[in-house]
Amino acid sequence: MNEAIWRLGIFGGVFLAMAAFEALWPRRPRVASLGYRWLGNWGLVLLDTALLRVVFPMAAVGMAAYTVQQGWGLLPALGAPGWLAFLVTLIVLDLSVYGQHVLFHAVPWLWRFHKVHHADVDLDVTSGFRFHPGEALISMALKGVVILALGPPVVAVLVFEVLLNACAMFNHSNVRIPERVDRYLRWVVVTPDMHRVHHSTIRRESNTNFGFNLPWWDRLFRTYTAQPQDGHEGMRIGLEEYYDNRRQSLWWLLTLPFRSRPTAAPMSVQAPRDSDAPVAGNGSPLP
Repeated sequence: MNEAIWRLGIFGGVFLAMAAFEALWPRRPRVASLGYRWLGNWGLVLLDTALLRVVFPMAAVGMAAYTVQQGWGLLPALGAPGWLAFLVTLIVLDLSVYGQHVLFHAVPWLWRFHKVHHADVDLDVTSGFRFHPGEALISMALKGVVILALGPPVVAVLVFEVLLNACAMFNHSNVRIPERVDRYLRWVVVTPDMHRVHHSTIRRESNTNFGFNLPWWDRLFRTYTAQPQDGHEGMRIGLEEYYDNRRQSLWWLLTLPFRSRPTAAPMSVQAPRDSDAPVAGNGSPLP
C-alpha cells in the first residue's frame, strides 16, 4: 500500500509539472485534438494498471521482495554490498528495457502491440503511458525474469520503477528545452528532443533512440540519431499508415494490433549521426 501511494503521488506530481511546462513552453504545435487523444491515452493507462494488478499482483517490487526472501539471484550469490547491488540493479534494469524496446521493433507479433504507442500523431506527457495492455503484460513478464535472475534489493526496484515512469513522461513531453541545455542534458538522461526522433514517421529515424532513462545504450550500440532530418518543428510524428487524428479512440487503440497482418519496423537503420549539431530542414548540419 505504501508503495502504491508513493508511486501514485510521484506520478501525479510529474504529470502535472510536465503538463504545465507543455502549456507554457510547447516545442511543437498540436496536430490532433487534445481531449480526444487524452481520453484514449488515459483509458489505456487505467486498463493497463488494473490488468497488471490482476495478472501480476506482486508487480515488480513484490517480485523483488519474494526473490530476496528466497535468497535467489546473481547479486546475493556474489555477495554484492548494498550500494553496489543498488547501482547494478538500476543499470541492468535500464539496459533490459532498452533491449526489450529494440525487440518490440524487430519481432512482428511484438510490433503489433508496440505500434499502438507509435500511432500517436502528437507527443506529449500522456504519450509516456500510452501502451497497449498486451505490451504492458509482456513487458512485466520480461522484467520479472530479469528480477528473478538478478535478485535485486527491493528499494532499488522501487526507485527504478518510479524513475522509469517519470522519465517516460518527461522524454515524451512537448516541452521546449534550450538547445544548449539539451545538448549537455542528453548525456545523462533521455531528453524530449532526443526521444522525439524515435517517433518520426521516417523509419530509419524511428528505429533509433530506443532509450527511456539512460541515453548511453543508444550511443554504445550505435542506435543513436542526434536530430531529425526535417527538424523538430518540421518532422511528422506517428505512423504513415495510421496518420489520421480521428483514429485515437480507446476502442481503436485496443483493437489496432488485430486489424492487419503483423509487420515489423525494419531494423536496417542508417548509420546514426554522431554530432549533436542542429540540422536544417534537409537534414544537413547547420553551420
